Amino acid sequence: QVHLVESGGDSVQAGGSLTLSCTVRGPPISSFCMAWFRQTPRKGREPIARSANNDDTFYAESVRGRFTISRESRKNILSLQMYNVRSEDSGMYYCAARSSDPYCSSTGSFDVWGQGTPVTVSS
Repeated sequence: QVHLVESGGDSVQAGGSLTLSCTVRGPPISSFCMAWFRQTPRKGREPIARSANNDDTFYAESVRGRFTISRESRKNILSLQMYNVRSEDSGMYYCAARSSDPYCSSTGSFDVWGQGTPVTVSS
């Protein structure tokens, strides 16, 4: 059984930086395709970054060049470094895992979710 616990959400001024963390409790993070999603009233829940066990990454156009997703395999942690944040980056951020898909080869749904951590960007 796997549990995801996010942390790091905070209020930050536009142009600032923030790092979110997701601790994977249970199997090793190497077993999963991992991702960060963002939920807002306007756009609903959307994927913003994805990490495969072979270090392949994917970013949504809205965050590419400003956000960095990374894994610390020894600590079983997924991170999201956010730079030059904008007001539109505000939202609830969720960590998600897709089981038995370490290289993000599947197009299936993510089956494990954390509880979310809130980010508020003020201008």
